[in-house]
Amino acid sequence: MTQPIKMTANQLLATDHQKPFKVYAARHLERIPQVQALPAEMRFEMQVIANVLPFRVNDYVLENLIDWGNIPDDPMFRLLFPQREMLAADDFSLIADLMKRQAPAEQLAQAVETVRTKLNPHPAGQMELNVPIFHQQRVQGLQHKYRETVLFFPSQGQVCHSYCTFCFRWPQFVGDKDLRFASKEADELLRYLKHHTQVSDILFTGGDPMVMKTANFEPYLRGLLKPRLEHVQTVRIGTKSLSFWPQRFVTDPDADDLLRLLESLVKAGKHVAIMAHYNHWRELDTPMAHEAIRRLRSTGAIIRSQGPLLNHINADAEVWVKMWREQVRLGIVPYYMFVERDTGAQHYFEVPLAKAWEIYRTAMRRVSGLARTARGPSMSASPGKVEIQGVVEIRGEKVFVLRFIQGRNPHWVQKPFFAKYDEQATWLNHLKPALGAKQFFYEAEYADMIAHRQEILTELEGEC
Repeated sequence: MTQPIKMTANQLLATDHQKPFKVYAARHLERIPQVQALPAEMRFEMQVIANVLPFRVNDYVLENLIDWGNIPDDPMFRLLFPQREMLAADDFSLIADLMKRQAPAEQLAQAVETVRTKLNPHPAGQMELNVPIFHQQRVQGLQHKYRETVLFFPSQGQVCHSYCTFCFRWPQFVGDKDLRFASKEADELLRYLKHHTQVSDILFTGGDPMVMKTANFEPYLRGLLKPRLEHVQTVRIGTKSLSFWPQRFVTDPDADDLLRLLESLVKAGKHVAIMAHYNHWRELDTPMAHEAIRRLRSTGAIIRSQGPLLNHINADAEVWVKMWREQVRLGIVPYYMFVERDTGAQHYFEVPLAKAWEIYRTAMRRVSGLARTARGPSMSASPGKVEIQGVVEIRGEKVFVLRFIQGRNPHWVQKPFFAKYDEQATWLNHLKPALGAKQFFYEAEYADMIAHRQEILTELEGEC
């Protein structure tokens, strides 16, 4: 099998000026040259999973990031290609049997939908609690979970250059419009921000906003320069494009226009933060990636890195040490190590919280202070971002020390609390209060928030 192609920076840049973006979706799996060399059984298993979970990959990823001589164990292969174990055995058998006997499309679609509903398609209150209500209407395309930060989902940015197999926003990519977050109107975003002066940060997310043409992205970004939006100080752009299509910042036809747009925001006094998603050091290991990072930094934007701890991919302190060191060398600020969310193929990727803490702690001990900016392991749970700060013994009881980095109530932030040590727990809802407490300090207030929100939604439905 072929090895990843290695070129010099000049060679790669020269060839990529003529090389268009070429993408493969689930229906194209069998057309991928590298996949054609894999065993037939493996290819069929991929098709089964790709009927349930989204699949999308491009030539840059295929040729530069995957070691095709190390299949199926290559971490980037597992990050991008469906694996049989990503579904429960019974669910896999259900879909596989229907495919083998060429069941009617309607029957297969119904079975796929049944399996998807088991996978917690919208974790952490995304639909129920995060969508804001403005002028007695739910504002589609926005999430406003924390006081200072609004998430915006431009409709043109609701795909990615390639899909990660663990993605917690996988429902947005499987064709169910009821499960999508998307907004077409820049004016709607700007009106909302104008009336919410407590908001200092806007995060453009998706999908990936960087799949948008610069001409489509520009109205959203330029609108933030209006005097009435001076309170919006930071423009964040969540993206995986530095990994999956760094050409976006180097050789794409409007790459220079994009960089000039970001530079103009910086010159106007905005803090522009590129929230780059990395899962493995290999994503940093190409000349094109290096050039994209260099060009982005030249605009004055700050690149911050984040990503989850994932079984089969990066559940090893050595991977994080190498990745964080390389990011610092390239001028990227390590920002977050997340815990894999409770959605999709969580059972395949999850790492026990106790092990996650040990991996994080071990990695932190081996990097310099400039890499110790990475916070974690952090759970983006419904009440807020909860960080595991350590494992200690208090009055003879072994406990996790936890704190909110962000919370639905800002008063929860930075307040330590304790959970019983549990070697098997992988998420916040698996943990129990420690030291004789009957519930965590925030739980009663959080329950009231849910009840109050439900009352508001019931009233709105009644008015409709």
